[in-house]
Amino acid sequence: MSKRDYYEILEVSATASDGEIKKAYRKLAMRYHPDRNPDNKDAEDKFKEASEAYEILSDPQKRQAYDQFGHAGVDGSAGQGGFGGGGFADFGDIFGDIFGGGFGGHRGPQPGHDLQYELEVSLEDAVAGTTVDIRIPTKEICEACDGSGAEPGSDVQTCPTCQGAGQVRVQQGFFAVSRTCPNCHGTGKIVKTPCKACRGEGYKHSHKTLSVKIPAGVDNGDRIRLQGEGEAGEPGAPHGDLYVRIRVKEHKIFQRDGNTLYCDMPLSFATAALGGAMDVPTLSGKANLKIPAGTQSGQRFKLSGKGVKSVRSHHVGDMVVQVHIETPVKLTEEQKELLRTFDESLQGKHHKQHSPKTHSFFDSVKAFFTGDDENEKKDKDGPWN
Repeated sequence: MSKRDYYEILEVSATASDGEIKKAYRKLAMRYHPDRNPDNKDAEDKFKEASEAYEILSDPQKRQAYDQFGHAGVDGSAGQGGFGGGGFADFGDIFGDIFGGGFGGHRGPQPGHDLQYELEVSLEDAVAGTTVDIRIPTKEICEACDGSGAEPGSDVQTCPTCQGAGQVRVQQGFFAVSRTCPNCHGTGKIVKTPCKACRGEGYKHSHKTLSVKIPAGVDNGDRIRLQGEGEAGEPGAPHGDLYVRIRVKEHKIFQRDGNTLYCDMPLSFATAALGGAMDVPTLSGKANLKIPAGTQSGQRFKLSGKGVKSVRSHHVGDMVVQVHIETPVKLTEEQKELLRTFDESLQGKHHKQHSPKTHSFFDSVKAFFTGDDENEKKDKDGPWN
């Protein structure tokens, strides 16, 4: 199925009411229905796409999960809450007397829905890898009735309306489509005495705890698949899968872009002017960074191999440190006087060599207002280039 935005597919806004969503879907379904577009693959795809979008947005739980997590929240062909499900929308309430509903014929046991779990981890755990226990809701086949929904010892009859198919065919005019059987609700069977343990559902809802291994280097949006850990399927069908989607917390010191880490560091005026060394933090401990004399605010330095190891290869990224010169504050009168004396000492005949960018800038400003080409020419040879 297409991964286009469901609201975009139905041509409605994200704040559309249930009535607006239903009306929009009915319009698209009428336009692209296979009976109106025989042998038209494009129309068939758009019909299925609209059906999938309506199935999600017409269900309050699924719509909430989609609004919160996007397709990830209903991955695996639709879902409940943050978990996946499948199939087309039930057309019964959409087409009414026009189509009569439904689509398709007899179906076999349906596999269980895929589930989606969003796991928040720290940057340190994402980079180094870890193991996390998660607790998820689950739906398992009722052991008491073995999924039939009938009280043990009671009879389960074949639905007389659909003869066990789970769907009935309705024709009106030139339209002929199938819809879910109103008598058995698609199960093909009639339960006279519902199972007391599961109240006739055939499933029991509970929770389970799983241990998830997080590989080193995972990033936002990465998914870990746990095969067979999704919802139970119908009797005779396999379980769905569980997808653990990673969300990395923001860090107070580091920012991550792919396999590169970034860190902003304050730098004293004296160290920037005279040069020196400073200890900088990395995810593997401290590293010593040499600061050359005359370092400017915003200058970047690279620490090779101090970034993130790729989850898909052995490559390790770098760490980029950007320094910001910190202006001294709360100076004493003595310190202020020393700075004034220092500033005066820079204003001698060699003042341009102490502040080349300042003079280059003001030369450019002068050329801008006077149109002095000579100044522009000098500027091209200056330290800005």
